[in-house]
Formats: sequence, C-alpha cells, structure tokens
Amino acid sequence: MTDAHRLTTPLTDDAVRALRAGDRVLLSGHVYTARDAAHKRMIAALDAGGVLPFDVRGQVIYYVGPSPTKPGDVIGSAGPTTAGRVDDYTVPLLARGLKGMIGKGTRSAAVRAGMVEYGAVYLVAVGGAAALIADRIKRVELIAYEDLGTEAIRRLEVEDFPLLVANDISGNDVYEQGKAAYKRTP
Repeated sequence: MTDAHRLTTPLTDDAVRALRAGDRVLLSGHVYTARDAAHKRMIAALDAGGVLPFDVRGQVIYYVGPSPTKPGDVIGSAGPTTAGRVDDYTVPLLARGLKGMIGKGTRSAAVRAGMVEYGAVYLVAVGGAAALIADRIKRVELIAYEDLGTEAIRRLEVEDFPLLVANDISGNDVYEQGKAAYKRTP
C-alpha cells in the first residue's frame, strides 16, 4: 500500500485530481459536519434564493452526528454515518464547489456522476472507530442550525484524520473495485 496523501483543507483542484480510489488520506484543517436534516435545510435555503451557512467552495462535509461531549473532551464519539442518506441533496452542493465528503457506505450514480462533473471526492472513515476518530478532532465550533442538536452544522478542526478515497474524479469506486477483485469466474 502506498503512503497516505497528506491534505489540508480547503482542498484544491490539484489535490483532488491527485487522488485515486483506494488511496489513503490523512486530512488536516477544517471540515464541516452535516447530516440529513442540515442538508435538507441548506438545499431549501438555496431553492428559496438564500445563502448557505458557510461557503462550501473547496470544503469537506463530514456526515456525522457526534454523541454528547463529556466534560474535558472536545467532542463525543464522532463516527461516520451512511452517506446515501444525503445523496438527494449532494449534487447542488458539488455544483457550488464542495470538494470532499466523508461518510461510510456507497454513493448513488447521480452523486458519483456529480463528483466527476464538478471535481470532488468521497472519502470513507472507518465505522466503529468513533472514539479513535474523536481523538483527531482538536476543536469544535457551532456554525448553524443549533436546534438540530447533534445534526447541527459544526466546524471541526482535524489533524491527520485517517480516510480512504472511495470515489475519485475519474469515476473510480473502491467498492466496485473490491467486488471485481473477489468475483468468481466460472
């Protein structure tokens, strides 16, 4: 396995172009949290002619709903949620410059096509490693939709957040590659 790509947000077009499905990434900088309810509000705001609560250009959204923070900790457990839950809301954000998404599981054909068209990547975090992931989060700031509780939008400062490229800008899919590698031939 190759060395990990060390990336810092905001992501540039060159950084995203260098990634291939299956590559390891250590991400540092700021990422934004958002799950289904927050995505629904963001798209509703855009549909109504409004603005997003943060500029998505070059940014990464992490699909997570952190557990409550214990005293002395920066954040509670912060494992990824299933990315497919926000697929219906993703392409308009890609069109506005979103460069990366973090979650678990596969993406729809429409989202994969959007990543190719707009030059973005989907990164997966290890489900079940929420406490370990929380150690990579150094600071948390509430950005919008506080009434959504754990689904509010937050800006996380991360350091060497371990990820794997699931979908790249060339349309490659690590899940499909995995299936092909183990497919039985008659």
